[in-house]
Amino acid sequence: MNLVDLLKRPEGKTLEFKRELSGPEGVLKTIVAFANTAGGTLLLGVEDRTGHVRGVAEPLDLEERLANLISDHVAPRLVPEIEILPWRRTQVVAVKVHPSPTRPHYLKREGPESGAYVRVGSTNRRADRQLVEELRRFGRGESFDEQPMPGLDSEALDFRAASESFAGVRKLTRRDLETLRLVTVHQGRKVPTVGGMLLFGRDRARHFPDAWIQAGRFGGGDKSRIVDRTEIRSQPVRAIEEAVAFVAKHALHGAEIGAVRRRESWNLPPAAVREAVINAVAHADYAQRGAPIRVSIFDDRLEVENPGLLPFGLTIEDLPRGVSKLRNRVIGRVFHALGLVEQWGSGVQRMTGACREMGLAPPRFEEIAVRFRVTLFTERVGRPALDARDQAIVEALAGGKGLLTSEIAKVIGLTPRATRTRLARLVESGLLRELGTGPQDPKRRYVRTR
Repeated sequence: MNLVDLLKRPEGKTLEFKRELSGPEGVLKTIVAFANTAGGTLLLGVEDRTGHVRGVAEPLDLEERLANLISDHVAPRLVPEIEILPWRRTQVVAVKVHPSPTRPHYLKREGPESGAYVRVGSTNRRADRQLVEELRRFGRGESFDEQPMPGLDSEALDFRAASESFAGVRKLTRRDLETLRLVTVHQGRKVPTVGGMLLFGRDRARHFPDAWIQAGRFGGGDKSRIVDRTEIRSQPVRAIEEAVAFVAKHALHGAEIGAVRRRESWNLPPAAVREAVINAVAHADYAQRGAPIRVSIFDDRLEVENPGLLPFGLTIEDLPRGVSKLRNRVIGRVFHALGLVEQWGSGVQRMTGACREMGLAPPRFEEIAVRFRVTLFTERVGRPALDARDQAIVEALAGGKGLLTSEIAKVIGLTPRATRTRLARLVESGLLRELGTGPQDPKRRYVRTR
């Protein structure tokens, strides 16, 4: 372990400083939380908040005492790496805890139901019953939405609604319900899975009353003044479209008055908004109760929040690198089949790229209590990022009348097919808008939004 590198980092989900081991309770909670969540390093002999190195007087004795405390007070057995690191004229004891395959770990004195802790930001949080169950499922390699619902039969799923969702992709068969794990065999009979009921259940609201989207438009920068709100209780595939439409209605368009005509001006990339909503629906922890997905629009930002921390083993810092773990495998499988997602882990990069292309600040990702939040900001921090050909397209459309795909292709010297790819990306980023009856309209024109 490199002490200098560790000291450069702030305390957070995978790093904590402790001045000393005077009261071992806090240290043990941190070690348990690290093991249950995403691993981490504890430095003894460093002041929290300031990061000043004070060192420890008897590092060998402290190392032995710490090993004994962990062995005596934590279950199941946990063996972290303990290392003595030199620092100038003193030493620091570092405890490196790896994400554990035998979750959940807990403090023996408090018992398995109330002694498990998880890491949220730079704090340790006692795991409630739902979190303990999720830790156990994670240890068994299971997901909540794969679990059977034995009290129901396969007719509890609305096959017609599922078929309509797949209409633009392929014809859905009864056999596909098993392949996609919407139904499973339990004790010799076919029953819906949790994911199947969440996606296409006939009576899904009765079984999962909190699986809906609460959307609101607020005046200003907080929630003190409500301008508009709606409850979206449709099946998830449709609910995503309704949530994106609500955002578009309230927050995505303004207007610029030019010398000749009024032009729409988009202040958030639709692609980023859509990714944020899809990710919230796909990664929500539906075992939690009393916690719908929330879409909150403010004057300066959009917040999309879902119940559930990041999947165990994952940190905020992993997200921009494309590292991902799927919480809901059934929902993920269906969303991938429907083309709502390309590959897991790429959504955050697409969000960030779409914001960068519009000159906006990158999205902010946070774990708050037991929820995960994505924030998209409307304030521009730079010029939109366009290459030479994209810039040529935008300049060619400056007149405001719009051009056909074939006309734009001649301007930039590409084939119509390659041009359509660029135009689709510029529409997704909010720089262009399509005018026509639909994607197959041969006379479809493109105009600038600002």
